Amino acid sequence: MGAYRSLMKRLGHTRAFRAALKRTLPAIDRAVSKATGGRKTFGATVVPTLILVHTGRTSGKEYRTPLLYIRYRDGFALAGSNWGQEKHPAWSGNLVANGDATVIVDGEQIPVRAHVASPEERSELWPMLIDVWPAFTTYIKRAGEREIRLFVLERR
Repeated sequence: MGAYRSLMKRLGHTRAFRAALKRTLPAIDRAVSKATGGRKTFGATVVPTLILVHTGRTSGKEYRTPLLYIRYRDGFALAGSNWGQEKHPAWSGNLVANGDATVIVDGEQIPVRAHVASPEERSELWPMLIDVWPAFTTYIKRAGEREIRLFVLERR
């Protein structure tokens, strides 16, 4: 498994990886999560992956978004990298509008309240996130003028 993870982490820097997986991987993760009662995701074979259950800021609909996460303090942290694209991911705008959400981690549903990381939290979080997914360094460069949003999710 170590060789597989290492390969995926190297490929994560490539545009081909992004093009191939940005649409398919979330759908696969949602299906695996649903089939296993939230205990597993496909992405977790490479990085820690949770399901973020959040509300659309304009639609009011519930969305389930699989995301890489790290444990931070008593909660979690997320990066709104959007694979390094120039626009923020929709889920991050939803959290800015309404920070109340739920995460599904290892089959457990945990109510959380999200906030955009402070400058101090950002300086602490980036090295931790890059350690888990080195391609974030590439995503930061690709995002251009856009500052990638980092979120801290605290248990409610």
